[in-house]
Amino acid sequence: MPTVLLWFRRDLRLADHPALLAARDAAGPDGAVLPLFVFDDRLWGPSGDPRRAFLLDCLADLSDQLDGALVLRHGDPARVVPALAREVGATGVHVSADTGPYGRQRDAAVERALGDVPLERTGSPYAVTPGRVTKGDGTPFRVFSPFARAWRAHGWRAPAPRPRTVPWLTGLRADAPPPAPDLGGVRLPPAGEAAARAAWRRFRDERLAGYADTRNTPGTDGTSQLSAYLKYGCLHPRTLLGDLAEVGGAAADAYANELAWRDFYADVLWHRPETHREPYDRRMAAMRYDTGPDADERFAAWAAGRTGYPVVDAGMRQLLGEAWVHNRVRMIVASFLVKDLHVDWWRGARHFLAHLVDGDLASNNHGWQWVAGTGTDASPYYRVFNPVTQGEKFDPDGEYVRRWVPELRDVPRRYVHRPWDSPDGVPEGYPLPIVDHAEERHVALDRYERVRRA
Repeated sequence: MPTVLLWFRRDLRLADHPALLAARDAAGPDGAVLPLFVFDDRLWGPSGDPRRAFLLDCLADLSDQLDGALVLRHGDPARVVPALAREVGATGVHVSADTGPYGRQRDAAVERALGDVPLERTGSPYAVTPGRVTKGDGTPFRVFSPFARAWRAHGWRAPAPRPRTVPWLTGLRADAPPPAPDLGGVRLPPAGEAAARAAWRRFRDERLAGYADTRNTPGTDGTSQLSAYLKYGCLHPRTLLGDLAEVGGAAADAYANELAWRDFYADVLWHRPETHREPYDRRMAAMRYDTGPDADERFAAWAAGRTGYPVVDAGMRQLLGEAWVHNRVRMIVASFLVKDLHVDWWRGARHFLAHLVDGDLASNNHGWQWVAGTGTDASPYYRVFNPVTQGEKFDPDGEYVRRWVPELRDVPRRYVHRPWDSPDGVPEGYPLPIVDHAEERHVALDRYERVRRA
């Protein structure tokens, strides 16, 4: 009886799962599929507690769907996967391709250790697998807009059907999962495939129509908040794009554009794996950032939501309370750290990855680079977000600020984003601004100009 392994990674679902279908077909009518997940210390260790907790809940949901057949193992996949393949006499190991820097190295090591047992890659976590969309001359895109046009022209397959039956192999020993971390009151979304599909249906049916207008207003429930589900593959983006094609219209196009950004950053990381840590624009490696005790003190105030700028503080407190931050606010708080406090973008990106439930290396780190002016952009050094005007524009009634900064709940609407101008003064317990934005903007632009001239 032929047995194949299905090694789950960032594809914790059964619907629209091409690697699952490939494994089932390889097993044939008389074979069996052994579902496996490996707790890899190289990935588990750096993950923050929200990601660990959400992953454990997703695995519990997947195990329930498999009636307990999911085998959990701990250790180096280059040792664990080949050992299990030998244990069951597997004729192949099936995976969704991992296109990240570590994933590519890990899979190459596993492939070598498997020897004659093939590692079969089918599909990926993206609508279009990184590396497939290129310019006419075969070189990668450096700017999003032309990538997005080529991405749409390339297209993607229709969602893969969910198999009615799969002959799962049962009865093997499984390791216990790691203990669930104590999140201290952080509220995570419900985990798993069914929860992801329910969240998508609610957004599609109730909020998608207004998405183009509300996606930038953090005080309203205008976004899908599907990023954690996409991160762990509880949903595939192809499923969403299939629904969007049926809906049509400007709102559907706007949402598809966000999925294009996700694919774009994965494509950037595929072609330039060093950019998870180093500037995409190599000239910006010369950019001077502040270090030392004063910079550390300002970073701590930023991380705690105690900068004195309401929308910045609201965003950082949302991160601590929900392990998620509205995308517009992510840009605001990132700009403030890099261009008002002059702290290296990498430090902020690392802080986000430690606290975000949807922390994704490609999207997170390249999003930070876009804001920092070190990434994929033609003229980045002019973009400095004003935290006051950004708040007034995208949170005009102060609903978002009041939700996360209770010290400001009684401040009149006119002053909620500039409480220092209020006739009653800054409320007790809330700090004055730790820097003057106008002054720090000049400092940031001067430093960028020095790099540009050099």
